[in-house]
Amino acid sequence: MQDSKWLLGPRTVCSSAEEDTNYPLINPDVDKEVRSNKLKINETVSFGLDNGRFARFSSWERLILALVCLRRFIERRRSRKLASFTKTSDADLFLDTEKIVVKDIQRSVYQEEINCLRSSKPVKKSSPIFTLNPYLDADGLLRVGGRLKHSHLEETFKNPVILPAKHHVSTLITRKCHEDTKHQGRHISEGRIRSSGYWIVGGKRLLTSLIHNCVTCRRLRKPLEHQKMSDLPSERILPGYPPFSFIGVDVFGPWEIITRKTRGGSANSKRWAALFTCLATRAVHIEVLEDMTTSAFINAFRRFVAIRGCVRIIRSDRGTNFVGAVNELKINTINVEDGPIHDYLTKQGTTWIFNPPHSSHMGGVWERMIGTTRRILDSMLLEYGSRCLTHDVLSTFLAEACSIINSRPLIPVSKDPENPCILTPSTLLTQKSDVIDTTHVNTDVDQKDLLRKQWKRVQHLASVFWKRWKVEYLNELQRRQKWNLPMRNVAVGDVVLIRDKELCRIRWPIGLVIKAVQSDDGFVRKVLVRAIIDKVPRTYVRPVNELVVLVPC
Repeated sequence: MQDSKWLLGPRTVCSSAEEDTNYPLINPDVDKEVRSNKLKINETVSFGLDNGRFARFSSWERLILALVCLRRFIERRRSRKLASFTKTSDADLFLDTEKIVVKDIQRSVYQEEINCLRSSKPVKKSSPIFTLNPYLDADGLLRVGGRLKHSHLEETFKNPVILPAKHHVSTLITRKCHEDTKHQGRHISEGRIRSSGYWIVGGKRLLTSLIHNCVTCRRLRKPLEHQKMSDLPSERILPGYPPFSFIGVDVFGPWEIITRKTRGGSANSKRWAALFTCLATRAVHIEVLEDMTTSAFINAFRRFVAIRGCVRIIRSDRGTNFVGAVNELKINTINVEDGPIHDYLTKQGTTWIFNPPHSSHMGGVWERMIGTTRRILDSMLLEYGSRCLTHDVLSTFLAEACSIINSRPLIPVSKDPENPCILTPSTLLTQKSDVIDTTHVNTDVDQKDLLRKQWKRVQHLASVFWKRWKVEYLNELQRRQKWNLPMRNVAVGDVVLIRDKELCRIRWPIGLVIKAVQSDDGFVRKVLVRAIIDKVPRTYVRPVNELVVLVPC
């Protein structure tokens, strides 16, 4: 127990000093485990205002007002210490504050030029303000000298103050003058800046950039968005299929006709027309509609199928009569670009593809044919005179217009006398041609048999049509007439202006893009937009051609 560590303690405590272990000291500069911390301090002394803080302000008036309030606070503190103190008026205080701000900016940017002028030396030729012949006025401001010394105009107009374009204060002054001119163009806004007494070096580029990014100017004058023109759908470039296998549909009209005679005169009603155009051959078939209802369109569609045969794919806009007809006929529809659903539906019978709302440019195939039909009908009605139009006469006129359209050339007429045949849709529809084209005759068909056996002649005309269609007509579809360059895709989060043809531009609603639908080539050509109309949030599907991007995400 006497030798227990509980009573005697550890040996290191009881041992003598000679027995202590000596540990060598290591120089901290050599020791690798010691991390050296070096602190370097640079002292810079700045005079005047800290104009870097001006970037926190978005308005020239707010910047001056903040500095005026600061100066008033300083004046109140000084007035308590001084017995006699003269208070500065508000107008003079604001003008003096503007001079202080401008002088501080000039001192931070053009200090070398100011030193040269104070020492009565000329400004260096490499200076950006050398051609302005600058000088210092009584307040120490750097002004434009110029050649208007003997003019009787005011000094602010004759000798404006010089400012750099890359400073934030110049942006604030430019924005204020642009807003004072009610967001006019660069010419008027630049005149307002000059008349305010400022000469901004490089101001045109600054003003152009500011107007380009101004949301109000975009809302008033920015053109509608567009994207690179998409490739043609496969239905338009597939040869060999029977005519009207892939069609586009639209309804146009109306026309006033007489339905029956009465004692008081005659009873009038309206008629419309449904135009079916083949997407490949560009042939046209027109049916008359008694009214704009789903049942009337279904009857016209059944008459069309009975004459032209079954249809694989139908394209149209999102008219209410078309949507209702799809529901009644119980055939497939495509409302969104969903890959699996699209692949499944195309393997079935008839597929109806709807274009986005308000996108008439996506249905140019049938819109162009409608315009041609209207012009032909106008000429017929002009020759028909003031006589009352009946249902029978209108049906006849539409049939004749259909015949004229189908006999139009699909390609420019050749000047070669050895190629007299014209490629028209009626060549394939009617299988009739006044001239036998011997330049494209198949080698396995004897030319004499073409005149003897009708079925060989019909087969020959069809083969000639499709051969010339592939060689001559498809090449005409290669070029893009407009929208050749890819543009920025409208993205989710963009604030956009939605075009409404029934309202003036200043009343167009503002919306937010919540979904962007990409095409097969990766470009966005239609989006889902959320807007508040009459205090009610609503969602719309719109093509990018009906939008104006105000604030990109």
